[in-house]
Amino acid sequence: MKQPIIIDTDPGIDDAATLSIALNHPNFDLKMITTVNGNVGIEKTTANALKLKKFFNSDVPVHRGASRPLLNDLYDASIVHGESGMDGYDFPEINEKDLASSHAVEAMRQTILNSEDPITLIPIGPLTNIALLLSTYPEVKDYIKEVILMGGSTGRGNVTPLAEFNIYCDPEAAKIVFDSGLPITMVGLDVARSSTLSHDSLEKLKSQNDATQMLYKIFKHYKGDDFEKGLNLYDVYTVLYLLHPEEFEVEEADVQIEISGELTRGATVTDFASHFPNCSVVKSIHPQTLEKLFFEALEYC
Repeated sequence: MKQPIIIDTDPGIDDAATLSIALNHPNFDLKMITTVNGNVGIEKTTANALKLKKFFNSDVPVHRGASRPLLNDLYDASIVHGESGMDGYDFPEINEKDLASSHAVEAMRQTILNSEDPITLIPIGPLTNIALLLSTYPEVKDYIKEVILMGGSTGRGNVTPLAEFNIYCDPEAAKIVFDSGLPITMVGLDVARSSTLSHDSLEKLKSQNDATQMLYKIFKHYKGDDFEKGLNLYDVYTVLYLLHPEEFEVEEADVQIEISGELTRGATVTDFASHFPNCSVVKSIHPQTLEKLFFEALEYC
């Protein structure tokens, strides 16, 4: 049976690879794409989601969400993803009429409550929309199967010494989600840093299909950390984990979000020794396994 999912995203180059898989893989029933401010501003992340929808001739609805964090100042990653968020490929022109009219939070509520099966939420950007959903409509919790999110780190961050980008952008939202009592899986920097995709592997994208050629072109504009060693796929690990959880090393932990520390704001403080874990932390995957699973998933695009 297909897994019903909602992807909340801020495309973003690695987001584009994640959406490419989610829109096309036969194991997924992607109910909607919701957008959030993050890698670039909300107008650009929404436009990028619409570009991918049109590229794949998809009828999955795109709903625009939060334009700014709950309390934080705006912070983006255009230096990493390019001015548009998905530089490097000439996408077809989009039509704003393709954007669904209802706000992301309201659309998620309606879809979750009306779904025959519990839905898995996959947030791969700042957690603003998910926090607003859980705070405004707490009744949806009974109909959410789990949350598999990209964000956080058990060690070093990539924005500050301790904070990862998605959590740093909206720590208050992250705290609401981690304190929600829902089953949460944190796919953070640890697993990405354990299995960087080599530049030689990246070259294989040029010949697989039209979608991988598109990804190859935008990946060449990706300036994430450790880029000289290879490509950290970050968001892609969420859908690969959902498809193949047995291939990942996972450990239960209590994860608390630091929201007040002058030097530690946005840190995901992780206690693997806790007797009261609130989260499954995805720690690693073998690099060759990652490459195999990634290219297998892209065959459906």
